[in-house]
Amino acid sequence: MSEKIRVLLAKPGLDGHDRGIKVIAAAFRDAGFEVIYTGLRQTPENIVNAAIQEDVDAVGVSILSGAHMTLFPAILNLLKEKKADQIILFGGGIIPDEDVAALEKSGVDKLFTPGATTEETVKYLREAVAKRKRDEKII
Repeated sequence: MSEKIRVLLAKPGLDGHDRGIKVIAAAFRDAGFEVIYTGLRQTPENIVNAAIQEDVDAVGVSILSGAHMTLFPAILNLLKEKKADQIILFGGGIIPDEDVAALEKSGVDKLFTPGATTEETVKYLREAVAKRKRDEKII
């Protein structure tokens, strides 16, 4: 792939645990992706606005606070409202299996839970962005 994948990583809400997202950021950089990390305590509005301004391919969100059923839908809705729903939304955190299924059904592209490897996330993002770009060329 000649173009670098651009990914914005964010920690929404009041969750202050950022070690995991920093590990993912390093893995993505090592894989050749361009990574924008917005830092802790971001609002859905801040995340979506930054994603649009940075013209990213994907947004990755880490939620360990239990607010995933509020924050992911808020980000999805804002991406749709701002006509930026071509941006892939994925994430990870402590999310029960039934919530993973519900969020992925609602439009979150992929959720990673504890035990997922950095190799899995890199492979996923490469494939998801390539698929999205192929789909956009068809339309």
